[in-house]
Amino acid sequence: MNFYKKISAAAIIAVACVTPVAAQSGTNSPYSQYGLGLLNEQSSGFNRGMNGLGLGFREHNQVNYLNPASYSAIDSLTFIFDAGLSGQLTNFSENGQRINAKNADFEYAVAGFRVFKHVGVSFGIVPFTNVGYNYSISDFLDGDRNTTYTNTYNGSGGIHQVYVGAGWEFVKGLSVGANIAYLWGDIDRSVVNSYSDGYINTLSKYYTATVSNYKLDIGLQYSFNLNKKNALAVGLTYGLGHKLNADPTCMVISTNSNTGIADTTSFTVNNGFELPTSYGAGLMWNHNNKLKVGADFTLQKWGGIKYPVYRVINDEQSYELTDDYYSDRYKVTFGGEFCNNEMSRSFFDRVRFRAGVSYATSYYKINGLDGPDEISASIGFGIPIINAYNNRSFLNVSGQWVHSSAKGMLTENTFRINVGITFNERWFMKWKVN
Repeated sequence: MNFYKKISAAAIIAVACVTPVAAQSGTNSPYSQYGLGLLNEQSSGFNRGMNGLGLGFREHNQVNYLNPASYSAIDSLTFIFDAGLSGQLTNFSENGQRINAKNADFEYAVAGFRVFKHVGVSFGIVPFTNVGYNYSISDFLDGDRNTTYTNTYNGSGGIHQVYVGAGWEFVKGLSVGANIAYLWGDIDRSVVNSYSDGYINTLSKYYTATVSNYKLDIGLQYSFNLNKKNALAVGLTYGLGHKLNADPTCMVISTNSNTGIADTTSFTVNNGFELPTSYGAGLMWNHNNKLKVGADFTLQKWGGIKYPVYRVINDEQSYELTDDYYSDRYKVTFGGEFCNNEMSRSFFDRVRFRAGVSYATSYYKINGLDGPDEISASIGFGIPIINAYNNRSFLNVSGQWVHSSAKGMLTENTFRINVGITFNERWFMKWKVN
């Protein structure tokens, strides 16, 4: 009888035992137990309507965090503040069993303004990863139909980031920018096992890690006119990969069911977490400043870094870095926006219609198999706020569907509503008094 038996990928998807966790984590997904957790959308309200598109977009009245070079396009005299939240319903299914879970989450708060001619800055807070799950798996022990075991999986936390960035158009049409962020957060996970037969020892594992480090992203954009009505913009991004100086720990507790005596073994991996090097490229075609259509491609080189894993081989325990846990993550996004006339006095002419679709691969493996791929789509609207004091602000509303699945594993269908509001105020306007 092997008390250190790994749970198979099929066992992980016993969704009938999945129970919702507190909404503070922003996710209920059992897949958030892998790696650094579920990767958050690194975008603001207008991007989300296009399913996260934006590497080539240069918006004068929105903060485009995806490419810091875009900050150079922000209007002079204005201060932009954009904040958003989301609510979601997720359906988990496997082998005919289904269960729903719902939660809500703060998504982002960003701001931007121009400081000099051709120079814009931005700052804000954007979640980086989310961890949140709580479920149990029960089954008979191998060869013993009278004794059952129960493994309870629990996780919470995540990594947050606060950033400041700048973009500079140093040559007409050519801009460069950078975001420097401070990352922080705690990730807590546990696997607690128990048996119906009280004479069998129980085994519990607790994983903890604290992250406190930096993140650097660099962007480049080049825009040019094709003719009087058409323009093209190209965007490139680079994210620096590096160690996070986090020391993840694993505490293993074996408890004698007869005596209640617990034997505790602790492991620590120095500098066990790492960010991957990432690359991005995007195009945006602008027709008559009404229709904007684009495509993004991103690559995160997770496959080249290591992750700490607890293993038992020949009754010898270890918690050490392994290079077969991660895999490179690819994401492709297509989308666009239509606005009939953003300068019109008509409300309906100024409404922005957005849509986008994406495909992304997983950045981790589960028992040597590729994790779930993602297919997602969104539609959204930028609704102008018009009153006696302000006609430059927007309410950004979007709906998104995300389908995550892998062969023989849990299938997730998430329906998410994103709501954000962009305040665009003329803070720096000089008033002339006669």
